Amino acid sequence: MELLEALKRKINSAEELHSLVKTMKALAAVSIREHEQAVGSLKEYHKTVEMGFQILLQNRPDVEVFRSRQLEKNRLCAIIFGSERGMCGQFNEKICAYSIDRMNKLEIKPQDRTVFALGDRVITRIEEAGQQIEKRFSIFGSNIGFTLQEVLINIEELRLKKDIDQIVLFYNKPATGTSFNPNMVYLLPFDPEWIKTLSGKKWPSRTLPAYTMEWESLYTSLTRQYLFFSLYRAFVESIASENASRLASMQVAEKNIEDRLRELHTGFNLQRQTSITSELLDIMTGFEALMG
Repeated sequence: MELLEALKRKINSAEELHSLVKTMKALAAVSIREHEQAVGSLKEYHKTVEMGFQILLQNRPDVEVFRSRQLEKNRLCAIIFGSERGMCGQFNEKICAYSIDRMNKLEIKPQDRTVFALGDRVITRIEEAGQQIEKRFSIFGSNIGFTLQEVLINIEELRLKKDIDQIVLFYNKPATGTSFNPNMVYLLPFDPEWIKTLSGKKWPSRTLPAYTMEWESLYTSLTRQYLFFSLYRAFVESIASENASRLASMQVAEKNIEDRLRELHTGFNLQRQTSITSELLDIMTGFEALMG
């Protein structure tokens, strides 16, 4: 009878865990949908910023800031997006391994790397890989806009203090279904291929827009918007990938729990039947003894 009670407790615990996993699956699916919609909205915003740069290129195509220039100091600032919460599979491990590998391929010495990490879970993985972290940022809660502004301020300070040549983003980007792929994006200097594409892109209307601001002021404003947009897009796509990874993990966990529940129910039924059979045998033995 004690074994039956133990099996009953295990079944109750497994059913509670199964309910929790189903709830987390639903939340992850809803979050994925919300962030997919946010990515769609950001595409329109990015298109507007690109059109602004396109106008600047039309007016001053040979300006130095748009040219591909040789790196002088070969110093890198890497911004790595991870997760604050667990139960998301290999999400943090993948982006950590990818970012370390890409920085090594860029042939930049560890002492010439400055790393910003967003998300407590990825920080541990980066430090275990032997890479020091300059700044740590939390992406938990609803103040992500202030966090990204703080990142931009720290980037500007670094460029002045350490002569940073290039700034790159590392984050997981959603793929098909519940899959995702690590991704690297150059923030500064501007990607030469992107500038070349903008230079040769045809304006959608017959008349080019005019502007009254000074060229340098407009360029600075657009660059600031471009940097903030790039950081925010990386954050949104990273969160979508995190929830996709969590959804996949919860699907595997749900299947394992269901298999375990079947085993427990089968064991419980067998044990109960054995107990009933044993009691019947005891009754029959007692009856036969009484009847002589």
